[in-house]
Amino acid sequence: MIIYIGADHRGFELKNYVKIFLKELGYQFGDLGDSENNENDDYPDFAAAVAKKVSLDHENSKGILICGAANGVAITANKFLNVRAAVAMDSDQAFDSRNDNDANVLCLASDYVTPEETRKIVFTWLQTAFDGGERFRRRLNKISDIELKNIRPVNEE
Repeated sequence: MIIYIGADHRGFELKNYVKIFLKELGYQFGDLGDSENNENDDYPDFAAAVAKKVSLDHENSKGILICGAANGVAITANKFLNVRAAVAMDSDQAFDSRNDNDANVLCLASDYVTPEETRKIVFTWLQTAFDGGERFRRRLNKISDIELKNIRPVNEE
């Protein structure tokens, strides 16, 4: 599995911290930007890049997105087919997002979580498997049905 990671200027420092942590844990990752701390960049660019990669290979990849409040990257990422992006402000939310919703993109709020909290959130999120129970699958199937009726698939370019 590969983890794609992206962040705007507000998440840039935390993204670099997460990359070190992922490396320590032995995960393969791809940094999709920003490559420098550019105060004029825009979070949708990085969220779309990560979400597109996850959308095209949702069985073998996950994503981590970081911006100031996490909502913008989550909204953007959830525009892509087969992406279930969730904001997690603590490890309990990270657990629920994976266990109950099989989230494949984690969205972090650099303005609200410390690096230490981020470690706990990321670790929990990566270590938690989807429960797979009937009620969770039923709900995800309903989401997929809505998605298929309303979101066009990503075209590989």
